[in-house]
Parts: sequence; C-alpha cells; structure tokens
Amino acid sequence: MSARTLHQIQQEGLDVLVEKLGPDDAIRFHQIYEPGSGDWTKDRKKYLDKDPDKILKRIMERRQKIPAP
Repeated sequence: MSARTLHQIQQEGLDVLVEKLGPDDAIRFHQIYEPGSGDWTKDRKKYLDKDPDKILKRIMERRQKIPAP
C-alpha cells in the first residue's frame, strides 16, 4: 500500500462531501469551515502537561465532578 498525497486525500474528501451532502451543501460546508489560527507546535507547550501523574490526577478530578449516567 502506498501513501497518498495530500492532494489525493483532499480530492477524496471533497468527493465524499459531494456524495453524502450533495453539491450545494458541500459548498455550504466549505463556506462555514474555518481551519483556525495559531501555531499549535508552539502553543501546545503552554497547554499540555508532560507529567503523567498530573494528567491522571486532573482526569480523576474531572470524573468526580461528572454525575454518573
């Protein structure tokens, strides 16, 4: 299996959108889609914690706040 190029992946995605949504709604989807901004490579250092114990502690704290279904 060979890797597809970004162009091939983009084209396949557009084809699927048109197939599933129809041409009009595929265009509307593109009009509302915003890729975002910023530099995640730089920003992630500010937001992500590298210490697994701290991450696990935060997960457990959040789970305690959420009521059981």
